[in-house]
Amino acid sequence: MKKMFMVLLMVVLSFSLIACNAKETTNANEEPKSGESKTVKYWYWADNPEYSTVMQNIIKEFNETNGKGITVVGEEYPWDGGAYSESLFTAAMGGGGPDVATFKLTSTPLFTANKLLANLDDYLSKWQDKDDIDENLYNIMKQASGTDSVYVMPWNTQILYVYYRPSIFEKAGVEVPSTYEEFLTTIRKTTMDTNGDGKTDIYGFGMRGAKGGQEPWGSFIYGRGGDFENLDSKEAIQSMQDYIDLYKEGFVPPTATTDGFNEIIANFKSGKTAMTIHHTGSSKGMVETFGDDVSAFAFPAGKGQWTSMGDTENVIFDSSKNKDAAFEWVSYLATGKGQKDWNEATGNVPVSKTVQATDYFQNDKFMKASIEGMSYAGILPILDTTTEWINTVWPNTISSALLGNVSPKEAMKTLQEELNKK
Repeated sequence: MKKMFMVLLMVVLSFSLIACNAKETTNANEEPKSGESKTVKYWYWADNPEYSTVMQNIIKEFNETNGKGITVVGEEYPWDGGAYSESLFTAAMGGGGPDVATFKLTSTPLFTANKLLANLDDYLSKWQDKDDIDENLYNIMKQASGTDSVYVMPWNTQILYVYYRPSIFEKAGVEVPSTYEEFLTTIRKTTMDTNGDGKTDIYGFGMRGAKGGQEPWGSFIYGRGGDFENLDSKEAIQSMQDYIDLYKEGFVPPTATTDGFNEIIANFKSGKTAMTIHHTGSSKGMVETFGDDVSAFAFPAGKGQWTSMGDTENVIFDSSKNKDAAFEWVSYLATGKGQKDWNEATGNVPVSKTVQATDYFQNDKFMKASIEGMSYAGILPILDTTTEWINTVWPNTISSALLGNVSPKEAMKTLQEELNKK
């Protein structure tokens, strides 16, 4: 009898354990209830040890001050030339990814096609700080996904603008241009023979004809009224003619067909060019070289207006069991103190209008030029062809056009067809 009782007791205990385990499994797939501790695993990369420390401090402060029982656990991974995105995708597909991760917009189609990212529309519609971020940035997030929904949370940006030398402008008798046409005229007027030997000493503009030059070139396309969707339109073809004329008529260095980032920056710093296009990542070196004799302006409007935006954003994974807590964290990085601390430390351009308006950013002329461009900044179309187009098609086609081997119309037809090739 005693033996039978023990057997029955064991059976009851076994069923109780199964029931408990089932309950735990069920609870693990639900959002934690109010008042419960919530853990958010966060993957990020940092470009150097200083930025790593900054992020660790931001996480620590958020954990201590959020008042909602949320604990962010930061896990740092190297960018590794973009291998970070591959590792993130592999982990997410395998079910072992984080709740939140730093992210590049170019990865959006791959992640959304595999239904890995949480749709943020409902969160944003209820978020009191939504309007603290420019509507254009949300539109860029939608463009990246190819949908009418936001899957990527804005965090920090790099906006291209025009560097210029005030002393050269003064010598040429020109002001900062306010229109696209004035910009073209300013390039011509700041191209000068300063010693009277019949040779050009200063070129008006540092044109980037090698890889990476498609970004500043895009501002010319939109300034004339074209766009990336229709590169063979008459407006886009005219902008290509503008580009060719600047080269053929000697208003840019003769090496422009092969000039990349290093060359355009070196030419500007050496005084060989009066203007060039880049972002705040170059501003410290410019000031070290010129002191007060360097400034910046946003690329001016013509029939249209556009400038290139680099980005680092954040995403919440659809697999996260703590999405509410995860949104608290990404919103803290987007418009909270985490936004201010990160961008002040890294020199990136904040997405929060409130942070942009602080003295730290308003007293920086390069930041101001970046912020001015945010409302019309954009990205290239993210297509299967984009990488090849940027690395090979664009530089080869532009070089041929500048050298007169193909007409503007032929060049733009090639660029349109290769970018949209199926």
